[in-house]
Amino acid sequence: MRNFVEKITEELSAGDIGTNVSCEWYPCHFKRQNCSLCFCPFYPCMDPELGEMVKGKNGPVWSCQECFWAHRHDVAADFFREMNGRKFDDVSKQELIEIKKKLESRHFKRAKRLMVMGATSGAGKSLMCTAFCRIFSNMGYAVVPFKAQNMSLNSVVTDEGEEIARAQELQARGARVKPNSHMNPILLKPKGDSVSQVIVEGRPYKDMDVKQYYGEFTDIEGMEIVRRNISLLERTSDFVIIEGAGSPAEINMSEHDIVNMRTAEIAEASCILVVNIEWGGAFAYMYGTLMLLPEAQRKMFGGIIVTNMHGSPDSLAEGFEEIEMLTGVPVLGVVPHIELDLPDEDSMFLGDKCKDGSLIVGVVRLPRISNFTDFDALSLEPGVSVRFLDDASQVKECNALIIPGTKNTIDDLKWMREKGFDAAICAVRGKVPILGVCGGYQMLGTELRDEQGLEGKMAGTMAGLGLLGVTTNFDSHEKRTVQVTGLIVGQENLGPIRGYEIHMGMTERGHALPLFDIEDIAGKHLDGAVSVDGMVMGSYLHGSFDLPAFRRFFLGKAQRDLTWLDDLEVLVIKDYDMSVDESIERIASALKSSLDMDKVYRMLDMEVRK
Repeated sequence: MRNFVEKITEELSAGDIGTNVSCEWYPCHFKRQNCSLCFCPFYPCMDPELGEMVKGKNGPVWSCQECFWAHRHDVAADFFREMNGRKFDDVSKQELIEIKKKLESRHFKRAKRLMVMGATSGAGKSLMCTAFCRIFSNMGYAVVPFKAQNMSLNSVVTDEGEEIARAQELQARGARVKPNSHMNPILLKPKGDSVSQVIVEGRPYKDMDVKQYYGEFTDIEGMEIVRRNISLLERTSDFVIIEGAGSPAEINMSEHDIVNMRTAEIAEASCILVVNIEWGGAFAYMYGTLMLLPEAQRKMFGGIIVTNMHGSPDSLAEGFEEIEMLTGVPVLGVVPHIELDLPDEDSMFLGDKCKDGSLIVGVVRLPRISNFTDFDALSLEPGVSVRFLDDASQVKECNALIIPGTKNTIDDLKWMREKGFDAAICAVRGKVPILGVCGGYQMLGTELRDEQGLEGKMAGTMAGLGLLGVTTNFDSHEKRTVQVTGLIVGQENLGPIRGYEIHMGMTERGHALPLFDIEDIAGKHLDGAVSVDGMVMGSYLHGSFDLPAFRRFFLGKAQRDLTWLDDLEVLVIKDYDMSVDESIERIASALKSSLDMDKVYRMLDMEVRK
């Protein structure tokens, strides 16, 4: 023990060492922990919020097994700033107590919890959570988003290869933190016929139908997953901004709903209700949602936010007063309608981008379309219109075509044939560039082999569109989830590309030319395929348009007959992430200026940080 203490004391004196993944005990508390204060300088702090006295072999001993506070990156960094280069052994116990007090004034030992729920789907709760994340981050706090369960085919891959919903990744950007699976511990990815793939803490768990999920999973296992992830986030941050789903007043399923009021109760969160005024019936939504809740749950709501207001809200004032009188919940403010370059979460709200553009990029709107936000970055380019195609007759109007990702490649390929998209796309082959992404890449090949029926409903081999000489095998439920960087093969001068892979199935390129030279955690390899004439291409990379290189490459092939794009240099050299961050700042600023923030601070029992 003496050698261990001496070793840790030496490391403490060396300064902030960050996350020490090489330690044989890592992670002794939680993944991504800061290990600098392994031997806590405040021990034994006797702080009941951080530990407790337990029975030891030789009598009572102070246990801080559940104390994550000292292992936060911000707390550890502040500790060493307060040490100001002094050796650990040169600081008295009283000085350490004073340092702890200073750290407590800057970092909450248990996070403030703010939960945002919508009166309906599409109320704007996800965007409001993103804005709150940025508001509190701008104030200097450590902030994390959380959504217990999300149902979405729009997912992303974290640094650790975990799969979470795109909405929580966007909220993490708002909070200026790297996304991880604790922020969205349960992700449902619909597969059709009331069956969803259930992703638990970033990894595939099992497929479940509605009866299995709500009848067997949510009440015990699901609630424990929610409880442990909220607990971790509460102890490793200053704020947890929690998003609900749909409406908290779905009385037909509230008993088994783990994403709204049951999450709020676990977190003991202060709650806000969001109402989209553009949908009409705003006051009915406010009153009906709150009054359908039991009184104890209704009292958890500290305010209402009205979103998407066109024009002046002055005429609503009397109605707001009556709502507060009837429900006891005040309206915090009205957020104006704002045009933003932010990804849509739900395909039900999927719409065209830049409708007045003269270069039309058509994206086939597959029934099980996934990761459709891959194409948002195309709208950064002047004159480019992204249109989602519902009818095969629209194909001939496009200057470029994309077959996007899908949760079920086999069934969506059948749908394309039924709707005539296969013939329409083959008819324009060589005239316009055609790109397949993930499932779309698999469809472009010659064959899709699913001998065990893992992807489709029936086992067998299905012919692809035959536009690329590749074949795909579905021989395992294993899913590849990884972030990648790289270059376009033969076009290295255009600059880097980046993206991520989320897919089942493995595609054999055969003699086809590769599209990307990429690198991931396992090393370098070639990805995708491109036809000899360069007009048909496919890849597993989601997000490949986010950097300008592949946008420039792809759109350059689409402009051959258009005089406005004679020089590729006119394309905007802009990282999509920059555009997203600018929009986050705009909505955060709009939210902060629209709300009575003093009421929000009082809800959270906090003092405003100057």
